[in-house]
Amino acid sequence: MQHLSGQPNVVDFKCVFEDSRAVHVVMELCSGGELFDQIISKGHYSEREAVRIFRGVVNVVSVCHFMGVMHRDLKPENFLLSSKDEGAALKVIDFGLSIFIEEGKVYQDLLGSAYYVAPEVLRRGYGKEVDIWSTGVILYILLSGVPPFWAETEKGIFDAVLDGHIDFETEPWPTISSGAKDLVRKMLNMDPKKRLTSAQVLGMLGLNVQVLELNLFGGDPDHPWIKDGGEASDKPMDSAVLSRLKQFRAMNKLRKLALKVIAENLSEEEIKGLKALFANMDADKNGKITYHELKAGLVRLGSKVSEVEVKQLMDAADVDGNGSIDYIEFIAATMHRHKLQREEQLYQTFKYFDKDNSGFITRDELEMAIKDHGNGDKADIREIMSEVDKDHDGRIDYEEFSTMMRGGVQKQGKQVEPKSCMEGTKMEPKCPNEHRDM
Repeated sequence: MQHLSGQPNVVDFKCVFEDSRAVHVVMELCSGGELFDQIISKGHYSEREAVRIFRGVVNVVSVCHFMGVMHRDLKPENFLLSSKDEGAALKVIDFGLSIFIEEGKVYQDLLGSAYYVAPEVLRRGYGKEVDIWSTGVILYILLSGVPPFWAETEKGIFDAVLDGHIDFETEPWPTISSGAKDLVRKMLNMDPKKRLTSAQVLGMLGLNVQVLELNLFGGDPDHPWIKDGGEASDKPMDSAVLSRLKQFRAMNKLRKLALKVIAENLSEEEIKGLKALFANMDADKNGKITYHELKAGLVRLGSKVSEVEVKQLMDAADVDGNGSIDYIEFIAATMHRHKLQREEQLYQTFKYFDKDNSGFITRDELEMAIKDHGNGDKADIREIMSEVDKDHDGRIDYEEFSTMMRGGVQKQGKQVEPKSCMEGTKMEPKCPNEHRDM
């Protein structure tokens, strides 16, 4: 971090000091929050805004590679905004898995975060091209709200990455420009040697790069989507609300209740975009969304849904079964799933259900939670225990709860206290501090 300090899209390193208990790193204050939090709070945003954000991400990769650093863990959670002002600078904050590049060396360490890991990492033979892959994944998410490689398990995600199929057919991709899809394809090329370089991408952005490299590798400084004044549209992109509701529909009852607990504790800043969306759907302003209001709201957002689908979505989000969706139920169903990766929120939610602080959620505690927060019966409890209690000891520990909540998010080892291991780790049950090179 000190090596890169002073670069416009890298958090500024101030100083470091050590006491008897810890090493303290003092960095530049970034008061604007996480990249995704700002996007979510704004509700809709356009391809042109995605280009602006993407410039900062690519600039980080370019600076890192120019300075001889491979980041190896690029993901939206590692980007903060310098302030809450419109157009605030994007800053990368975490270099825990980064390493100085040795030219000609083939790296074999299996590390990173599952959604963003390149196929050559899984094959244990890679170089700095992995950062471009991760950046391509970030662009895909910026445009669609979901990762390109998804599954319910870590192994499933890895299999999808190795398969390399990129979905450009399902919503919202039919409405996204061909230029945007073309850039994603070039950054997510399975062959790292044919993948775009950071210099090529910056060339497409219209920034100053070496013309020779662009000519040799086929870069296009006049790419129609990403250049200034290009085809990236100002039109708001289709809402991701429907797809999130569909994900929510597939969750078990405990996970839905847990999301409701998380939603109750989110700040106004984190959910202001969804708050406005709820108000727009709640036509009669009674604090609840009915079947007809949900259907009309989804149609206004441009979603094509059948009567059956609306009914299914309604049933899924209506946790307490009273025939309507209240404010907290709506926030729980539509908030962005990346919040499930936050260790503090998961651990505090687990403690909410673990009433006696035993370190386990028992059947009685589960029954109490279902009774307090929604409708349910013994069949629901049996279903939850069957799905979540992997070691069949009749209770749910924190690791089982965390695995259920994260779904396809990478497993991070047994954790009893929050922040015992940070996200973006070696893909082995060890604390990543053991593997940090910078």
